[in-house]
This record gives sequence, structure tokens and C-alpha cells, in this order.
Amino acid sequence: MSVFFIRRPIVAMVIAILTVLGGLIAMLGLPVAQFPDIVPPLIQISTSYPGADALTIEQSVATPIEQQMNGVDRMLYIQSTNANDGSMNQVVTFDVGTDADVNNVLVNNRFSQAQPFLPDAVKTFGVTIKKSLAFPLMVVSLYSPDGRYDPTFLANYALININDALLRVRGVGDIRNLGSSDYALRVWLKPELLARYQLTVADVQNAVRQQNVVNPAGQLGGEPSPRSQQITYTIRAAGRLVEPEEFGAIIVRANPDGSILHVRDVARVELGTLNYQQYGTFNGRPAAVVAAFQSPGSNSLEVANNIRATMEDLARRFPPASARSSRPWSRPCCSSCWSCSSSCRAGAPR
Repeated sequence: MSVFFIRRPIVAMVIAILTVLGGLIAMLGLPVAQFPDIVPPLIQISTSYPGADALTIEQSVATPIEQQMNGVDRMLYIQSTNANDGSMNQVVTFDVGTDADVNNVLVNNRFSQAQPFLPDAVKTFGVTIKKSLAFPLMVVSLYSPDGRYDPTFLANYALININDALLRVRGVGDIRNLGSSDYALRVWLKPELLARYQLTVADVQNAVRQQNVVNPAGQLGGEPSPRSQQITYTIRAAGRLVEPEEFGAIIVRANPDGSILHVRDVARVELGTLNYQQYGTFNGRPAAVVAAFQSPGSNSLEVANNIRATMEDLARRFPPASARSSRPWSRPCCSSCWSCSSSCRAGAPR
């Protein structure tokens, strides 16, 4: 073969030129990174234990999960943050260069082993496992310039109309509302009345849980049916309760004398918020603080620009009296300028 190319140098040069051109063409399609990945992949586990303090969450939620997460393939360390508002955030850090998707699967597998040891309230609330960095990339403050909307409305507006749009931005790993919480129906029990009627908190909880359910009612005229039956009707029964008055009408106990004890007889039912431990402000005004977390491996500058463009688009559909000309959302900031930007400090939860 070598003798063939020696006697025919033109063929050898043509093949060499084609090889170089093929390499140049292939090089254009190769991914080129200017800076290597220096941030290790992170997997976040977050949940909430309503009514529990930080020590209780550590003992009953964080510790069982940590015991099962210990020893995951190529894991560096685990960090848990427990708060007195009932929230728990656990960050599992993996070695640089590992695949974040594979790490996410490994964490989910280990969490399934710890799930039987968690309290029932945590299982009911749910546990979220996502691949995102531990610190926010940008913070957006949503406020009402004329004070028409309260923080609860702003937080729920962000939850319904903003969070989903920001989650669809490429490179966004997680979106959290750091200020006010979303709407929740609050049942404020009266201890003196519970003692008078010989009731416990569990009795009221069981009554609400059993009567606030979706009951499928079936069909009328469904198969098998007589030949004369030509129409089938689907029955729609009342679903979950919505108004506070409906929750107040839940029957807690039926007495032998025919009297009925309702929830409103032993408690005050109102529409409130899920969490009263945090609130957000922007320049002294109530605001809903939305934090965007970057997913591992994404370009932070590109993600920040896409978030700004998405917010500009969403601002066109804000409710009335939002002062669109004065930008109803504050200037986002990066995680490295918490102390250098007044908008960042004003938008942070307190």
C-alpha cells in the first residue's frame, strides 16, 4: 500500500486534502466550551412538615433521608436546612463531571427507601426532588404600585401565571416563591369548645378529610342495559369543597338526640395563607418574591436574558392598576449582588 502512494503522489495529496477538509467540517459541529464546569451538580430535596419545628423536622424527616442518601455513587456531601416554619431543604452534592440526570435518578432511588420512615403529614404534602443549584440566579419582585392587591393575591398570581412560564425557560431548574404563601383554607379551632364537646383535633381532622373528597357517582343507563335503553347519562356529584361556609358545614359528630355538631360550632373557618412565617417587600410595598434557580450546566447569562424577556412578555398581561409604564416587576439581580443592589435587598423575604 505504501508503494502505491509513493508512486502516485497526487492521489496521496488529494486524500490528505480531503481528510483535512473533512476534519474542518466536523470541527464546526463539535461542542466547544470556553470555560469548564467547575460547579458540582446539585440535587435538591425539599418538603414541608406543617406545624413542626426545626428540631422535629431534623429528627423525623432530614435524618431518615440522610441515612439512605449516605453512600450514593460519587456523592461528595449532604447539607440539610431545617426551619421553624416547617420547611426542609436538603442538597446532595456530587462530584464535578457527573451526569446530573443520572444523579437525579440515584437520589430518587435512595429516597424511595427512606419514604416509609417519613411522617404521614410529609407524605401527604409531597416531596420535591429537582436538579438545580442551591443559590438563586435571579430574584423578581412582583408588587402593586397603587396597593390594590395584597401579598397573598400577588403570590398566587405569580404561582398561576409566572412560575410555569419561568420554569419553561431553558436552563431554569427551579422556581420558588420566597415571600407570601399561596391561598389555603384555615380552620382555627377553639380549645374551650373542643373540651366542652369532648372532641380532639384528630376528630375534626378526620371529619374534614373524610367529607372533603371527590366521589364518582357513575352513570344512568350504562351497559349492560335493556335494548329499549338508548341514552346514557353520566352523573356529576359535588366535588371538593371550595368556600369557607362549605367547610364550616362539615359534620363532626351526630349526637343520639338527633342534634348535629358542625365544624363551625367548634372552629372559625376562613380563607388565609398556607404560611404566615414569611413576607416580601419591594421599596416598602408588599410584594411577591419569586426566585429563579439555575440548572447545572446551563449558561447563566443566557438564562438571565431569557428570564428578563419572559418577564417583559408577561408584564403585558398583568391585571389593571399595575402601572405598566413603571415596570410592575423589579429589576432582577444575580446571586452575587445581594448587598450591592437596593432592589435585591428590598425584594428579599424578611
